[in-house]
Amino acid sequence: MMFYSMSNKLILAAAGSGKTTELINKSIEIKDASILITTYTEANAKEIKNKFIKINGCIPSNVTVHTWFSLLIKHGVKPYQSVLFEDKIKGMLLVNKKSAFRYKNKKGYPIYWGEKDFHKHYFTKENRIYSDKLSKLVIKLNKASDGKVIHRLTNIYSTIFVDECQDLAGYDLDIIKLFSVNAKDLILVCDPRQVTYLTHHENKYKKYRQGLIADFIQNECRKIEFTIDEESLSHSYRCNQLICDYSNKLYPNLKSCKSKQDKKTEHDGVFLVDKKDVKRYLAKYKPVQLRWNSLNKDIDFNFPVFNFGESKGLSFDRVLIYPTKKMIKWMQNHNYELKNETRAKFYVGITRARFSVGIVCDTNLDYEMEGVDKFK
Repeated sequence: MMFYSMSNKLILAAAGSGKTTELINKSIEIKDASILITTYTEANAKEIKNKFIKINGCIPSNVTVHTWFSLLIKHGVKPYQSVLFEDKIKGMLLVNKKSAFRYKNKKGYPIYWGEKDFHKHYFTKENRIYSDKLSKLVIKLNKASDGKVIHRLTNIYSTIFVDECQDLAGYDLDIIKLFSVNAKDLILVCDPRQVTYLTHHENKYKKYRQGLIADFIQNECRKIEFTIDEESLSHSYRCNQLICDYSNKLYPNLKSCKSKQDKKTEHDGVFLVDKKDVKRYLAKYKPVQLRWNSLNKDIDFNFPVFNFGESKGLSFDRVLIYPTKKMIKWMQNHNYELKNETRAKFYVGITRARFSVGIVCDTNLDYEMEGVDKFK
């Protein structure tokens, strides 16, 4: 039988506001419940575990940390898969576009396997489940088992914390809705400015992509009691005010982030670094390099490097960003229309730094940009 949760809360957080620390501290306080903490990326799950050890010395025995995909495979599909299929699942195939491609029609449009071809719709030939179909399959199994999938999971974990929930989309949101009416306590933490991944690209709930979880709750969960908190995690303990001010420019319609990190160093703020000065800059300040993806070979392999998406949830004293051409265009003109993914990844890159952000530029670039100094 379903019941309304005693406590459903969505926390809208800023980068560096301590959202992971907040979840960990709440988890440590709770002694009498089995707690699940789930997040999208492997890097963030590792960060959560490391922070538990740093704060508490260990991960409490009543706390389990899962990535979203591993949670859905272990507790969403495998326990009741026999109600729909018997084949052994051999892992997951992570996809970055719509899966189950069949062929192109005469006009060149892609045609995909539909649900009538169950196995081809959900699985590869090697029985690996497509990542963009995983939550859809969990919802299908839950319905076919008369709600037993979600009932079992929320019996195992009465308290559920979802970190980085802005990355969830489509049928993931149906799972969140089911959590809210079955779990004893549910806390969602979201930064709508950090949508660097989407779990899939289904048309379902398309209007709530790009981190619009608050809109989903207000429109689709009207009969469920939810608290939306926009204040408690609206300050950054990571970035100094100069970095906050510049990152705020990327999302002028959202609540501005203020800094609570006031430590001063010899090199604070946002700086343009001429390509010919990169080696000198790296040698002097030893920043972590951030890039769009591994196709960018301009980086110096003598220093650490992350892709923008991989760096989400991490903190560094200093970063050096290798921007895309579109990012540079926005820097020159803030009215330039960036795609959502580009805007989010640039925001993530900037807000990884505590003290300084270097941005690599061409020699002939116009250096007169508001909020940015030139490295000399």
